[in-house]
Amino acid sequence: MRPPKLDPLFAPATSLEGVGPKLSALLKNIVPVDVSDREVRIGDLIFVLPQGMIDRRNRPGIAYAPEGAIVTLEVRVDRHQPPPSGNRSVPYRVFAHDDTGELALTFFRGHATWLEKQLPEGETVIVSGRMEWFNGRPNMVHPDHIALLEDAASLPLLEPVYPLTSGLSGKVLRKALSAAVERISPLPEWLDASLVARERWQSFDSALRALHHFEEPEDIAPESPAWRRLAYDELLASQVALALVRSRMRRLAGRPLDGDGRIVEAVKAALPYSLTGSQANALEEIEADLADPERMVRLLQGDVGAGKTVVALLAMARAAEAGGQSALMAPTEILARQHYATIAPLAEKAGLTTAVLTGREKGAERAQILAGLADGSIDIVVGTHALFQEGVSYKDLVLAIVDEQHRFGVHQRLAMTAKGAAPDMLVMTATPIPRTLVLTAFGDMDVSRLTEKPVGRQPIKTVTLPLERIDELVERMQAAVADGQKIYWICPLVDESEEIKLMSAEDRFKKLQPLFGDRIGLVHGRMKGADKDVAMAAFKKGETRILIATTVIEVGVDVPDATIIVIEHAERFGLAQLHQLRGRVGRGSKPSTCVLLYKEPAGETARKRLSVLRDTEDGFLIAEEDLKLRGEGELMGTKQSGTPGFRVARLDVHSDLLEIARDDARLLLQRDPDLKSERGEAIRHLLYLFGRDEAVRLLRAG
Repeated sequence: MRPPKLDPLFAPATSLEGVGPKLSALLKNIVPVDVSDREVRIGDLIFVLPQGMIDRRNRPGIAYAPEGAIVTLEVRVDRHQPPPSGNRSVPYRVFAHDDTGELALTFFRGHATWLEKQLPEGETVIVSGRMEWFNGRPNMVHPDHIALLEDAASLPLLEPVYPLTSGLSGKVLRKALSAAVERISPLPEWLDASLVARERWQSFDSALRALHHFEEPEDIAPESPAWRRLAYDELLASQVALALVRSRMRRLAGRPLDGDGRIVEAVKAALPYSLTGSQANALEEIEADLADPERMVRLLQGDVGAGKTVVALLAMARAAEAGGQSALMAPTEILARQHYATIAPLAEKAGLTTAVLTGREKGAERAQILAGLADGSIDIVVGTHALFQEGVSYKDLVLAIVDEQHRFGVHQRLAMTAKGAAPDMLVMTATPIPRTLVLTAFGDMDVSRLTEKPVGRQPIKTVTLPLERIDELVERMQAAVADGQKIYWICPLVDESEEIKLMSAEDRFKKLQPLFGDRIGLVHGRMKGADKDVAMAAFKKGETRILIATTVIEVGVDVPDATIIVIEHAERFGLAQLHQLRGRVGRGSKPSTCVLLYKEPAGETARKRLSVLRDTEDGFLIAEEDLKLRGEGELMGTKQSGTPGFRVARLDVHSDLLEIARDDARLLLQRDPDLKSERGEAIRHLLYLFGRDEAVRLLRAG
């Protein structure tokens, strides 16, 4: 069903001259999209855009060439000086001169035949490369380019710099990318003609060529017209795809979930506190959606500790009043069991039956849960993606709740839909998301925000400390443990890495265990689920007082009397992740502290990140800063989790285009909901081009 004009771009990279399986495997590491499950295509390569450039226009003459500068020189070759026979450790030198002085061209392991052909004695040649001076003598080691005078036009004066990976040279990559760009043919224009005219944009293929074969340094800036054109194309593809998902999900008619309020009030009565204002507002919006015959597709955003789980439980109580079942899905087993521990006692007091279902439930226990879901005797089930696997059926699933949505894709949302008769959907995230990212990642949803912390929560004092002062910190920890406090200690790695010299969780545990004995525990993602539970339970009960952990405890872990968290190598984490980790303390009534241990010298971005965290607890402000510092690809862990970010668009630069794209997508689908007009057909090219195939599949499915 793919438009035939796109076939050249969907051909494998190995169809390009000079690109074999070995090079194709290296290219996987640099294309701006996850291709771990398939081979690299030409259409992946065209979006590997220049990150900078080398300017070879500087032609100062030998004597005036500065140390370390890239220069281009016109020189006459005087003589060759091969190394002594058989001595490969001595370089091959070629001496040349211009009107200002003499230059040595140095080649390690140089091949005489090739060098004699490239640099014939007595000929004038053009050489370009980095200038080095030794003892007052100019030298150029392995020039980047050599050309005879008559071939000087072939020398690229402005050369793009692309991202590289081990084993891949810039020269080889440039050749492959140049060949890929040549495969682009003109495509039907999918943009509104008035927008193209107003912005003075080139066509899609012309814009790509302009970025790969630029004429001035400013041509490859993200603010350049060519880059903005491609960024808008990608944002439009994203917004059209989200709008199609939204319209198809809502087209599945829901049913009004009305109740008498009896179970909701019973849950509220069981709470040890009153709802905050924003919790009450969010619940009101959710209940209005549930009462509407149109399906609810809503995002509930709440900062760390804002009380999303309670709002979710009250929504599930409303679903139970209407006679239906609810399912809450979390991305990890730890988080699923944490939710269950919060929900089950409150639900029980309101007369609701609950269960937990993860990959760990086996045999008779699992069979009993599956039977309860199938016959409707279980009102609420909490679990991992196991809730929506084949073999799990519900009597009447009316509400599906997903926590930490950014860990799941749109296709998983659609899989949940298939488990019931178009159940209402509530998506929750404890990662505060900047408004621009809400539009890109959750544009198919209505949004509710929890902006207050529950009454009684204490502010968290955040301090930064260089790793050199770790001994002082450990002394204070000994005093804190003696005082009965509980401490998290977070490390960035599970075990020692040869590539990254950082303290791992296992190494830190070994270093601290002699000081704290059996009062210290360890938990990380490679442990078995049961072992994690034992370690977490010991910490909760106070049997251990220090828990060494990786980011497995990032989201949802609730130990209210933990008052200190140490984050080692804090400069290695993103702002949003640091904020999430900090939220593991300050959950009770006692003052709490977050210690950010960093290795000096910290870079400018790392210092800025740590100071932002030290100065504010506002998760939404932190998220906006994180977007500026890191870009949307890393925010919310999308690079780590394999969720594709953008190939071209950068929300820190192109956010002004996002709202235009959203409005354009809405208007387009109002006029042409099935994309059958001339522009609609062109938009189908765009969706395929930017990997939004799922939206095209929705169109085909009707």
